[in-house]
Formats: sequence, C-alpha cells, structure tokens
Amino acid sequence: MENIEVTVGVVTYNSADFVEETLESVVNQHHPLIHLVVSDDGSTDGTLGVIDRWICLDRVRSRFLSINVLTVPGNTGVSANCNRVITASKTDWIKFIAGDDVLLPNCLVDNLAYVRDNSTARVVFSQVKVYRDTFGPTDFVRTTPENFPNNLFHPGYTARTQFEILLESDRIHFTPSYFFNKGIHQEVGGYDSENKLVEDYPMWLKLTQAGIRLYYFHLPTVGYRVHRQATNNTGEVLFKPSVINSFPVRAKYAHPHLPWTQVKQEGWAYRVSKHFIAQNWMDPNRRNRFLYRFGTVFINPFFWMNVFRKRLFHGR
Repeated sequence: MENIEVTVGVVTYNSADFVEETLESVVNQHHPLIHLVVSDDGSTDGTLGVIDRWICLDRVRSRFLSINVLTVPGNTGVSANCNRVITASKTDWIKFIAGDDVLLPNCLVDNLAYVRDNSTARVVFSQVKVYRDTFGPTDFVRTTPENFPNNLFHPGYTARTQFEILLESDRIHFTPSYFFNKGIHQEVGGYDSENKLVEDYPMWLKLTQAGIRLYYFHLPTVGYRVHRQATNNTGEVLFKPSVINSFPVRAKYAHPHLPWTQVKQEGWAYRVSKHFIAQNWMDPNRRNRFLYRFGTVFINPFFWMNVFRKRLFHGR
C-alpha cells in the first residue's frame, strides 16, 4: 500500500505548547505519500504562529505531497473543525490527530496494511498509548484497550449489533486511533456541527445505523496525552463532564431508540448532576460521592424500573 496517498488532518485549538510535536510525528511517518491538512478552530494562544513557522521549513515542505492550513475567525467546535478537514481532503483515506497528541511512526503503514487485508473495512480503530504530560517513557500510563475487545468489535457482530450496543453507551475509549475512508462521512452527512463538544459518539451511532461496521486491530498507532489543559482531562472529579455534555447528544441520537425507562433514568441523573453543579458540590469527597450516588441511583425510580425491565425481558 506504499502507493496509496493518505491525508493526515491535524485539528487544533489553543495547542501552541504541543502542536509542533504533533506535526513532527506526521513528518516521521514511515508511509511516504501524505497530504497534510491543519485545521485551526480560532486559537488565541499563538498556535497558528507555531504552525506557520514550522511549515516554512524546507524539510517540511519537501516531505508532503501538499500542505493546507485552514483557519476560521472564531471557535466553531470540534465537529465543524473535523468537517473542514474532510472537505479539504484530496484522498480516500484520512487519519485525524489532535494538536496535542502524536502518531506513532508506523501508524499509517499499519492502518493501510489492515485495510489491504480486510477489503470491507472502511472504519478502523486500533490501540492507543496513553501518557501523562509528555511522551517520555517515564510518563507512560497504559495502552488501551489492553486486551482484544470481545464485545463491540467481536468478529461475529454486524453493524446493527454494534449500533444496539452503542445505544447503551459509548464503548470506544480509544477514539484517537480512528482511521477512515472519506466516503463514509459523505454517506452519513459528516459530523454534527451543532455539537461543539462531543463529535465522536454521534458519528459512531450514525455509521453503525447506516450499516457501516466498525473494525479494529490490536496494535498501538497513536500516543494520547493527558494534561491539565486538555478539555476532556478531568482528573479526580465527582462525575465526568460527559455526563452533562453527552446528554443532549444521547437525547438526539440514542433516546429515540431506547426504552422509556432508560430515557427517564438518564434524564433523572442529568438533572441531579446539574443540581450538584449549581450547588457547587463537585468536590469528590466521601459525603458528596454518597449523596451523588444516592440521588442518581438509590432514589431514582426509573433506575429500578429499568433494572426490572432488563431482568424481565433479558434475564439479567
């Protein structure tokens, strides 16, 4: 697959401290034929200056088949930023990378080898190596997933089965590994640009509902950085921001397909979570943890209705 051209889309927002390392990881790919698209979503911290200086280097200009830098006057959200990369892409295959993460040197080679050997694969995931703050060996945290998934990516599962599993919750916690064929996004209408914070989960639902199966191979291809500046880095908290951010997404994409008891259960937990934020009860101390579980589970009537429904109809 050395003769296949690939687009690497670097999506940035206030990534000045990290983006050069991300870009260098693209230069260091073992695959030779790369189009580079950098899409910045209205950064205010000097990210574009770092990118512009880096692109002017002779070794950089000679490395890529083309270089395209996209900018917007204000922040539009990660979904719209990803859509701009897809629109600008000149190739069938695209690899996204956030402006604070890195591609491992064999990322494109391994992904292309997999789609060569699996001709029906149009959406591919792989392992992610997680680091804290830097990509030095002493900051390595774990490789995820550690074991080959035997649920969502079970070889016997169809796209429909994956869709039904994803309706329960987002089971893909290694999103940075995502490698895909441009055509699938055109089929499902791209990312939901109204969703500024949660771009990936709605896409997995749209793809699988459209009959597009998600594939996986068990090799690390991406380095993911956990750091204080990351929008999704929460550290130790009472509950993750996704409890709030993902609720409108689930209401739009998942709830129409779920039993009313589960919809009501999630709505109750969402309102309790909003109340805890309003009261500033977010310190993850023992008292708050007990009260939060008490409010979202023990006195949530729809939680118990949902448990009863599952046992009645599914024997569990």
